[in-house]
Amino acid sequence: MGKKRIGILTGGGDCPGLNAVIRGVAKTAINQYGMEVVGILDGFRGMLEGRFTILDYEKVSGILTIGGTILGTDNKTDPFNVLEVVNGKKETVDKSDVCMEFYRDLGLDALICVGGDGTLTIAGKLAQKGANVIGVPKTIDNDLMETDQTFGFDSARHTATEAIDKLHTTAQSHHRVMLVEVMGRNAGWLALESGLAGGGDIILIPEIPYEIDEIIAAIRRRNRFGKRFSIIVVSEGARPKGGEQVYQRIVDDPAEPKRLGGVSNVIARQIEQATGIECRVAILGHLQRGGTPTPYDRLLATQYAVKAVELAVEKKYNHMVALKGRDMVAVPIERVMGKQRLVPRNSPLIEAAICVGTSFGVKMD
Repeated sequence: MGKKRIGILTGGGDCPGLNAVIRGVAKTAINQYGMEVVGILDGFRGMLEGRFTILDYEKVSGILTIGGTILGTDNKTDPFNVLEVVNGKKETVDKSDVCMEFYRDLGLDALICVGGDGTLTIAGKLAQKGANVIGVPKTIDNDLMETDQTFGFDSARHTATEAIDKLHTTAQSHHRVMLVEVMGRNAGWLALESGLAGGGDIILIPEIPYEIDEIIAAIRRRNRFGKRFSIIVVSEGARPKGGEQVYQRIVDDPAEPKRLGGVSNVIARQIEQATGIECRVAILGHLQRGGTPTPYDRLLATQYAVKAVELAVEKKYNHMVALKGRDMVAVPIERVMGKQRLVPRNSPLIEAAICVGTSFGVKMD
């Protein structure tokens, strides 16, 4: 009987810590269990196109501290919904059988899929078709169900907090309102935690639709008490009460056709018109997904990697590794598929923010 062989792919948007997971999986599999490790290039697109590399000690050496992913990634390809031109018309086609054929041709005993809700939903569907899948939770949005924290979030939170810290001085010097727009999609974890850590005066998150009059009132209250500047931390998915989210563009992409972004510019114009106070907008964008992972993310990613290989050895397939308290556990991947973990209104962080005078752009009960 030959060596066991496991595969690993990274899907969705990149984030700090992906290379730490790749390193952890490869070194644990080779060192502890004598396995072969196959790295699939560019996520599920690599599966469709049959592209892979063999991961050995040399290839994963020295990548712990490096951002991005040596395997490449892709956040547009869903094998179950591939956009193609059929009879002169664009249609989505199910090509998941191509992935399954590639999976079988490689002779994989298990496939470790590292990604967010989109990646793990696809992984779960492949599991239903017969693949032995193990999920590892990755996203700067921290919005995956069943785990206390995803890797990548701490690094993004650090980047966003550092940006807020730097903007404080220029806001204070010029007596301006500075709006800092962070990522997060429909979940406000990144805005909430970086805003609270960075001393944001107003934090706007998707879970609490804002009222522009309340934002303006909060700015005016600060002015009356001698605070001639304000910092507003805005999640890209924030929306006004009774209104819609703001999209920077809508693209021909079945995986993610609507691209959030730009809500801060809308709010800035409204504030300037109502108060005459000069506003400036800083949209952090992909800065939050790049750079060196924090020590915490390196530790978390390594622990996830080791546990994922253990699950493969135990043949506990079709599960995702999750952090519960301080423990690494396994949860069925179907509990994660197609869901998002949002900030609850009774979050202790929201309560703490209110206690220190932070506004959420609405009158809180």
